[in-house]
Amino acid sequence: SRAVAIGEQADRELSEAFIQTCLLNSPGNFTASKLKWVQANEPEKYERIAKMMLPGDFIAMKLTGEINTTATGLSEGVLWNFKTGTVASEVLDNFDITQELVPGIVPVFGEQGRLTEKAAERMGLKIGIPVTYRAGDQPNNAFSLNVLEPGAMAATAGTSAVIYGVSEENVIDEHYRVNTFLHVNNTVEEPRNGVLLCVNGSGILYQWLRRLLSTGSAKNVDYEYMNALAATVVPGSAGLKLYPFGNGAERILKNALSSGTITGLDFNTHAAAHMVRGANEGIVYALKFGFDIMRETGVGGDVVRAGRANLFLSPVFREIFVNTNDIRLELYDTNGAEGAARGAAVGIGYYATAEEAFENLECLLEVEPDRQLVSTYGELYEEWKENL
Repeated sequence: SRAVAIGEQADRELSEAFIQTCLLNSPGNFTASKLKWVQANEPEKYERIAKMMLPGDFIAMKLTGEINTTATGLSEGVLWNFKTGTVASEVLDNFDITQELVPGIVPVFGEQGRLTEKAAERMGLKIGIPVTYRAGDQPNNAFSLNVLEPGAMAATAGTSAVIYGVSEENVIDEHYRVNTFLHVNNTVEEPRNGVLLCVNGSGILYQWLRRLLSTGSAKNVDYEYMNALAATVVPGSAGLKLYPFGNGAERILKNALSSGTITGLDFNTHAAAHMVRGANEGIVYALKFGFDIMRETGVGGDVVRAGRANLFLSPVFREIFVNTNDIRLELYDTNGAEGAARGAAVGIGYYATAEEAFENLECLLEVEPDRQLVSTYGELYEEWKENL
């Protein structure tokens, strides 16, 4: 969040045409702006930099001894020129960052280095095992769910909540409230972009509530109990509304550093169950706000896929999500680690194609919208949005 002002300055200094046609995103508080923040505020650390790496690049370096990155990763840092298919040197020049800090580029799938003797010994593995896949958290979550083709969508509701849609177009929101990156299966012949909306306050809000409830004699409140508690309250939480902000700059609010808010609180009516239900509703309503923006760009579909994890374990959350967005939800028996293993198997040729890698992906549950609940949550969302 401290890098937002740096990104906004870059917006003013780089031409709007360049940003919209080449970057598809404002530099905002992405990697490029954060690196500039380090240069400006911690110059002694900046001077020590040999190469800049994303977390996955760093792990791969520790495994293989080789420093490299991917075009997908660079695009997530607003360091990729979508028009030329090269590193966005214009952004680096604007920030006075030498291109020498950017590592060489390797494909997302395919050999990226081999396990060193030191790493192999530490991990109890064989020397020379190839590293054959890497991706950021949300592109990898989408890959884990076999969300690879235009119109497909993935969601997650962990610390932050995300809906991620695939498009073959260079999609842009003029206010940069949703963001376009190269997807893991992007090629020159078949372009694939991932369009992402993110709400920072999701699981972290639920965790905050859990800590509040876990006081005094109630020291072992768990999420299963909270989910059951939310189910005791009818839609609308008796007028209580939560706005799940307060975890840094919110892209869907134009990078505003917004605080979390509770409105409509009545001491004679509301109890813990209303707070928990209100949190579920507020998180989904914030997602709905972003999802509407995504749909305005032309990205969307009738189905969202998610792993059976985090807030999607809650029947109440699933009900609110499906009916507020008027969309079918498919829950799958997978997670990011399993998806990454499939990716590595594709990268080494164990699977000939991604389609083959997902032949045994199991859908555990489908949740369809209920027309009456769609109407109910539609009205509740509009009331919630009035105070946004």
